[in-house]
Amino acid sequence: MTTAAVVGASGYAGGEILRLLLAHPQIQIGALAADSSAGKRLGDVHSHLTPLADRVIAATSPETLAGHDLVFLALPHGASAALVAQLPAEVIVLDCGADFRLTDAAAWTQFYDTPYAGQWPYGLPELVGAGSRKQRDALVGQTRIAVPGCYPTAVSLALAPGLAAGVLQPQDIVIVAASGTSGAGKSLKPHLLGAEVMGSMSPYGVGGVHRHTPEIEQNLGAAAGAEVTVSFTPTLAPMSRGILATATAKLADGVDPAAVRAAWETAYADEPFVHLLPLGSWPRTADVVGSNSVHVQLAVDERAGRVVVTSAIDNLTKGTAGGAIQCANLALGLPETTGLPVVGVAP
Repeated sequence: MTTAAVVGASGYAGGEILRLLLAHPQIQIGALAADSSAGKRLGDVHSHLTPLADRVIAATSPETLAGHDLVFLALPHGASAALVAQLPAEVIVLDCGADFRLTDAAAWTQFYDTPYAGQWPYGLPELVGAGSRKQRDALVGQTRIAVPGCYPTAVSLALAPGLAAGVLQPQDIVIVAASGTSGAGKSLKPHLLGAEVMGSMSPYGVGGVHRHTPEIEQNLGAAAGAEVTVSFTPTLAPMSRGILATATAKLADGVDPAAVRAAWETAYADEPFVHLLPLGSWPRTADVVGSNSVHVQLAVDERAGRVVVTSAIDNLTKGTAGGAIQCANLALGLPETTGLPVVGVAP
C-alpha cells in the first residue's frame, strides 16, 4: 500500500485531498502536517472528516514526512521550494501551490513576490498541446508534478481544443470566470464574511493582474503553438465552491462555424473526466460539486465572429485536490480514475 503525507492539511485544499484519499483503494493516509494547526485534532479543523477526527496534526518538517511514498503540498506560493529541497528524489511530490507551474522566470517575477523556483511537469493530463498531444504523456512515472491552478484548469480545458485544432484565433481571447469563496483559502478576510458575500458578486484582480493570468497564457500558447493574448477577469460568487468560466475567442479565418464543435468532440471523446455536454445543455457548478468532472459547452456567435465556450468545475476537486490525485495515479502507474468521483452532488 502506498502511503501519503499531506502538508497544509488544515486548509480547504488539504481537507479535500484527505476527503478523496479516504476513498482511494491504493493510497493510505500517513502524516498530516500544518504549522498553523500543529497539535490540534484534525476534527477540530475539518469536522466532516470523521474517520480522521482524532488524528493529531504535526508540524511540517522533513522528519514528519520521512518514510512516505507520496507527499501532497497544499501550501501558499513560495513555501514549497524550500521544503521540497529536503525531500528524497524518489518521493513523489505533488505541489498544489504555484511554485513550479511557470516555465518563464520573468512571468513569475512579474506576478509573484518570491524567488523563481523552476518548473516541474505540469499536471493537467487532458490538456491538448500543439499536434493534439495530451499532457498526460509527460506525467507517467514522474516524481515531481506541479498541480494546476483552479482557474487555469477550467479555462485551459475550455479553450485548448479549439486553439490546438486551429479553429480559434490566438489573439483577443476574453475570459470571465466566477469562483466560490473557498478559492480564496481558509484564512479570515473581511470581504469573505457571509454578510459581504451573500447576495453579492464582485470582480477582483481586474486588468490582467490576477496571478493565474500567466499560467493561462502558458497553457493556451502551448495549445495554439503561438503567442496568445488573454484578458482574464475573475469574479467572486456567493457559493462555497465551484468555478463557472466563460471564454470567447475569434473564429479563425475560413473556418466553417458548423465544423467548430468537432475539435472539442475529438479532444474529449475518450476523457473520463471532461464531458462535452449535449447541444442545448450548459454547464452548471451545481452539477460538478464534489466531483473530478469538467462540464464543457460551446456555441458560435456568427454575428460577432466569435466562439463562446463555458466550463464548470469544482475548484477544490478537479481544480485542486482531485487533479493532484489524478496526477498521483499517473505517477504511480495506477488507472487514472482510481479513487476519484465522476458524479457531482446534487441538488
